[in-house]
Amino acid sequence: MLPSRRALLALTPAAVSLSRAQASDDTAPADRYWKYDCRGLEAEIQRAFGDLPQRKSFKIWAPPSSRGPEFLAQLHGNERFFSASANKAYILCERLRQLDSPDVQEKLVTHELKLDEDVWSIGSPVFNPPNLTGIISEETAMEAMISHSDNTATDMILREAGAEKVRKFIAAIGLKHTMIPDSTRALAGYLFGAPDYKTLTWEELLSWLGESFVHPALNDVETFASSADDFVSFYARALQGRFFRDPQTLRQFRRILLLGDITDLVQFPIGMSVFGKAGYFDSPGQHARCIAGGMYFPDRWVYFATILNWDNPEVDDPETVTAYFRATRRAIRLVKSALGR
Repeated sequence: MLPSRRALLALTPAAVSLSRAQASDDTAPADRYWKYDCRGLEAEIQRAFGDLPQRKSFKIWAPPSSRGPEFLAQLHGNERFFSASANKAYILCERLRQLDSPDVQEKLVTHELKLDEDVWSIGSPVFNPPNLTGIISEETAMEAMISHSDNTATDMILREAGAEKVRKFIAAIGLKHTMIPDSTRALAGYLFGAPDYKTLTWEELLSWLGESFVHPALNDVETFASSADDFVSFYARALQGRFFRDPQTLRQFRRILLLGDITDLVQFPIGMSVFGKAGYFDSPGQHARCIAGGMYFPDRWVYFATILNWDNPEVDDPETVTAYFRATRRAIRLVKSALGR
């Protein structure tokens, strides 16, 4: 597979296989903390990420509850990183806000979208261009965008929502480090250096495959960018319904995010509900991983984001990828062990 095509496919997350020995390293001793004493927990989390490359960030925040006090651990929380497909949660939220009503589910099921060359994009494991065409429901597109990070599905939802409206929503809720592209196709075209990247056709995009990127993934024009602070701020409000009027819309938002691709990647402990989205990008010289969302176990909400951007000349860097997921998994297990007792 050509490196640039691989990089575009890599806008969707990939599962990481770990041996049993690696998995056992992530287990946090349950008796290390008790629920009203989290001293040392932040230091343990900082150590979990200590050996990763320097361009990294995380934030884990648990508001106070009847189960215990507030907890916060963070590193470079307000720095902007390339966050890849994790930003698709912002697109989902704004589109659901536009449909916000007691009959939101019926709207999603009955609203039909065209699947054809006008919306095809690289990195679409569900809609698989150019092999699938026809009419699908908006609900199906939303689910494909979140559960499989399908880029064609993303461009379909982004077309319905309007990229500028999503950006206005992001600005209105105070997220200062977050950007979305006009479309995933436009993002690909810009990275390749296509002069007409905003109006690039499917055939024109295919003609660029095999070329090298001329722009970095993190840029000020067409990118998926965010910060750990922005993700946590967003999820802490969105998962509690702050951006929706009707409880049915919140229900749909949570339901779709429960399908998110992060559960298999992080292997969350049994006994919690996890809502969120992952991001993944690999190209010769630049790589990114991001996990962001919220988790709930009895009487306790925890919001989190971990982001890693790094350089490696190869198209794949499995060692760093494995280390990143190991660190994220260990941090989550430490928090669950300390706060969930």
